[in-house]
Amino acid sequence: PEFLKLYKSSGSRDLASITFLGQPSVFFISLFFYPPEKGDFLALDLGGTNFRVLLVKVSDNGKQKVEMENQIYAIPEELMRGSGSELFDHIAECLANFLEKLGIKNQKLPLGFTFSFPCQQTKLDESILVSWTKGFKSHGVEGRDVVSLLRKAIKKRGDFDIDIVAVINDTVGTMMTCGYDDHHCEIGLIVGTGTNACYMEEMRHLELVEGDEGRMCVNMEWGAFGDDGTLDDLRTDFDREIDAGSLNPGKQLFEKMISGMYMGELVRLILVKMAKEDLVFKGHTTPDLLTTGHFQTSFVSAIENDKSEGLVSVEKVLRGLGLDPSGEDCVATQRVCQVVSTRAAHLCAATLVSVLRQIRDNKAAERLRTTIGVDGSVYKNHPQFARRLHKMVRRLVPDCDVRFLRSEDGSGKGAAMVTAVAYRLATQHAERQRILDALRLSREQLLEVKRRMGEEINRGLAKESHDQATVKMLPTYVRSTPDGTEHGDFLALDLGGTNFRVLLVRVRGGKRRSVEMHNKIYAIPQEAMQGTGEELFDHIVHCIADFLEYMGMKGASLPLGFTFSFPCHQNKLDQGILLKWTKGFKATGCEGEDVVSLLKDAIHRREEFDLDVVAVVNDTVGTMMTCGYEDPLCEVGLIVGTGTNACYMEEMQNVELVEGDEGRMCVNMEWGAFGDHGELDDFSTEFDRAVDDCATNPGKQRYEKMISGMYLGEIVRNVLLEFTAKGLLFRGKLSERLKTRGIFETKFLSQIESDRLALRQVRSILQHLGLTSSTCDDSILVKEVCSVVARRAAQLCGAGLAAVVDKIRQNRNLSKLKITVGVDGTLYKLHPHFSSIMHETVRDLAPQCEVTFLQSEDGSGKGAALITAVACRIRDAGQR
Repeated sequence: PEFLKLYKSSGSRDLASITFLGQPSVFFISLFFYPPEKGDFLALDLGGTNFRVLLVKVSDNGKQKVEMENQIYAIPEELMRGSGSELFDHIAECLANFLEKLGIKNQKLPLGFTFSFPCQQTKLDESILVSWTKGFKSHGVEGRDVVSLLRKAIKKRGDFDIDIVAVINDTVGTMMTCGYDDHHCEIGLIVGTGTNACYMEEMRHLELVEGDEGRMCVNMEWGAFGDDGTLDDLRTDFDREIDAGSLNPGKQLFEKMISGMYMGELVRLILVKMAKEDLVFKGHTTPDLLTTGHFQTSFVSAIENDKSEGLVSVEKVLRGLGLDPSGEDCVATQRVCQVVSTRAAHLCAATLVSVLRQIRDNKAAERLRTTIGVDGSVYKNHPQFARRLHKMVRRLVPDCDVRFLRSEDGSGKGAAMVTAVAYRLATQHAERQRILDALRLSREQLLEVKRRMGEEINRGLAKESHDQATVKMLPTYVRSTPDGTEHGDFLALDLGGTNFRVLLVRVRGGKRRSVEMHNKIYAIPQEAMQGTGEELFDHIVHCIADFLEYMGMKGASLPLGFTFSFPCHQNKLDQGILLKWTKGFKATGCEGEDVVSLLKDAIHRREEFDLDVVAVVNDTVGTMMTCGYEDPLCEVGLIVGTGTNACYMEEMQNVELVEGDEGRMCVNMEWGAFGDHGELDDFSTEFDRAVDDCATNPGKQRYEKMISGMYLGEIVRNVLLEFTAKGLLFRGKLSERLKTRGIFETKFLSQIESDRLALRQVRSILQHLGLTSSTCDDSILVKEVCSVVARRAAQLCGAGLAAVVDKIRQNRNLSKLKITVGVDGTLYKLHPHFSSIMHETVRDLAPQCEVTFLQSEDGSGKGAALITAVACRIRDAGQR
């Protein structure tokens, strides 16, 4: 009955329904041949009792050519089942012998290692052995990286050195070898001592790997199919007996039904059973027939190949086992071999069909055309196995045009080809990292930035060195924060970028104090930003008039606070002399002028309303005041948006530009200019210099250009241009759009670095930039560039802020400072990682300061209104 069960399962019954219900082990390789590879590469091919060492020469003279030299070495059985270190010492010795014979022992060549056992891979040059198969049982290897073990054995010898670049499975090697000759090849199959398959799967289905674009080769390790009981209804008592007597019972059950290691043994067990039941050999057995392993799989091939009248080969095999077979015994033995090998071929076909259906469904193709690269002694040497396999595959999937391509060069050539590609990729990776390393800052470098910022702060505060300082430390004349008694209606203007806001702020004091706001955002056209000062301020007043009408307050006269986020010199609260434009503004006739006067002149020209401009403040100061209304510990303001700046409450005795030593005053640092005298030159890169050279203010705002939203996208674009020019990205092909200055917006950094954004969406951003043929790998690299540039910006900002909070701590002679920083700005708010990296940097560089960050939700306009409210309170108190 068991033989009948085995016989039935060799037919097509239920084969079409066999699918992978168990969870196969999954392994990865994602490589492509571009441009043509060339050079000399070594390959090791280990997957059975013999292993090969190859030298593969790849040349490119218009057409790629591959030449190979190889030698086969045996692995003694005592090493297969002995010490793992002795096994790898033997491999290293054979490798040394091969190199010496070819006279290349002194060369350090890249090597690809075909290691045909189930391994877990997280990268191309690391492979953790999950379990031995195919009769191997060397101890001390399972659970360890086989590449490290080989490197250790080579290092122990000390007489040669190689660069192990890639480790792959023989199945992958076979697919790559055949894929070199047939670009339709997307499946690899091995049926030899063991069996396995691999195929090109869509990245979107591989949840163990980041990315969803393109495809990756999956090493199925299908020999373990059935280990969870999936094939129990197809397994026979013979299969169970083979498994029980194997080195790995309960494992590789599918492989034990198919592969060459077990096929002969399966036939032997059936013949023994039949003999014991007096069905063959007159009921006689012999010691040889009863000995495990004595009926070799090569006998199966020889027996099935015997077409002679007296089945001479069959008789010879049986007599070699000490038997005296009759003609009927020879026919029965041949039939047993046919049933066993047919079942193996049909089971292999059924599982292969599952793979073909998966690929067909992935491509949503009505008809699939594909090639399967095949290797292995059973497939190549058995007279009928390949024909039966092909026939059953075509019967089960008539809608697939399948070509089977035999690998004539083994998987070693595939390993060498993978190594050739991997070696190029590794070289390119090293070059990319060399370029990006210039943008990576060490802790020592960040501490030096902090120290230099501290020096410039002191220079800016001192009267004697103020003019030469890059960090201007401008007095703001803001000396008081809200005390809760402020009340009234106030207008606020908030001008600091391409948009500006007009606000009506209603402040209510007392126990139920509150701030109610109404605002409207207006755009500033490019022609107003870069035209005349009159045109710019006329446009601002026009927008104020529109807002008052919108609020039903036409003709009203209210106190106004003006948030003006450009470097200004102040002698009093309601005066601000513009020192220089930043952030792309170039309006003429403004630098050196009082912006409050320019605003009042524009109001008078309109002759519709009058406003009492009480205070002009920087957006950073406004942010500090807004957050200070919520948290009394807030004494620092920080903006990281289109531009960047900071302010803080400094001791009056240190503010030498203003008379008086009592109390504190908010100082507007204007730290964006830090580095304008070369303080950051040793941290600056060629990409920073390229951005600076093309800016509207070359040589100015150097710190800001390394940090703020206006410039980060441009730094990234310049890095991408460099990568592409060196052939490290986009296959060396540049799009015209990427050549356009400003095309890579900083918002793309935030989008690309978003943890929720799939690589497919990154690719859509690249397609928007004209990079229509970008790959999944390109998307990963662009993401890395964005990450490095944004991280440096956050760290530089954190280093500057660490200098500020440490200065406040030292001013107050405290061993520990507890302080809050009010923060605003699109980069800080919208970039997914900027704030956390900046916080981490401040903690690291200023460990004696406990810093809390409070995000300003209402912008700096509310702060301007609060400063105005405080000024009105103080002014009113002085008049009483």
